[in-house]
Amino acid sequence: MEHKLIVGNSRELSQIEDKSVHLIITSPPYPMIGMWDEVFSSMDPSIKTDLDSGDGIAAFNKMHAILNEVWDECNRVLVDSGFACINIGDATRTVDGNFQLYSNHTAIINHFLEMGFNVLPDIHWRKQSNAPNKFMGSGMYPAGAYVTYEHEYILVFRKGGKRMFSGKKREMRQDSAFFWEERNVWFSDLWEIKGTSQMMPKSASTRERNASFPFDIPYRLVNMYSVKGDVVLDPFCGLGTTNLACIASERNSIGVDIDPEMIALANDLIMEKGSQVNHIIDKRISDHLSFIEGLSKEKREKCYTNKPHGFLVKTRQETALRIKRLKSLRCTDVSFSSDYEN
Repeated sequence: MEHKLIVGNSRELSQIEDKSVHLIITSPPYPMIGMWDEVFSSMDPSIKTDLDSGDGIAAFNKMHAILNEVWDECNRVLVDSGFACINIGDATRTVDGNFQLYSNHTAIINHFLEMGFNVLPDIHWRKQSNAPNKFMGSGMYPAGAYVTYEHEYILVFRKGGKRMFSGKKREMRQDSAFFWEERNVWFSDLWEIKGTSQMMPKSASTRERNASFPFDIPYRLVNMYSVKGDVVLDPFCGLGTTNLACIASERNSIGVDIDPEMIALANDLIMEKGSQVNHIIDKRISDHLSFIEGLSKEKREKCYTNKPHGFLVKTRQETALRIKRLKSLRCTDVSFSSDYEN
């Protein structure tokens, strides 16, 4: 499998051919979150003017206009029946003394609807706060407090109708199946996954950010919405977490980020963390074996046998599931190549 890291502005993805990507997974800069003001204002200076003058709605709309150009390019490169999964949080902010919610997920849904995508049920990623105070505003007095947000959205869109499989693709889909117990967790609308941080070195001059999603999120989404050999794109790849998830899942990947320093860090981290991929794969299998072991004797007797691995599985659809360990990860100046054990 091939994995590319590209320095570029995802509003113009000329390096990627039309309808060549099967799945998009990304977490973009969140409009109206202060840490991203400088990034958005560098692309449209009038955003800073709006914020300084107290016009939060105008700034919000202009920030999403920038993101919409990226979504337009994603539409161009995505195959028919391909999926787009976008992790986004809403923003709460006081502008010119006026506190309100800026609904980022609503703005993104509206644009994907305008592009003709089907909106599928979303996922709430619950990021529980460790703060002792679970409210904001006027303390114990009514009519002045507001709830604390402890979740983000994973929006799921499909471009057109249901994807169809035949011939070799059908076999590859069977090979790419997931476990019954994984399905029950992954396809829930509430994910409780601990957040993570991007560890930026002190020399990072272009932007300091703490907005990475944890590995489990793209790893689940890659397995849920693509098959082995597909191409997965992250147009805001940051430290390359989506690329790593693809390396662990036998998918090809493309990561794009506007920050050259971020791409350099992603390159180093992928090589560093690539050695951990087999621990993730081994744990996936050991977790399944523990699940089977926990079944009653009567339920185990009703299980099927997975042909590639020889262990029991819950359903007939899991009998061709094959999980390969990473054999090697080689790096060149512009890409990585991953090979897998038979």
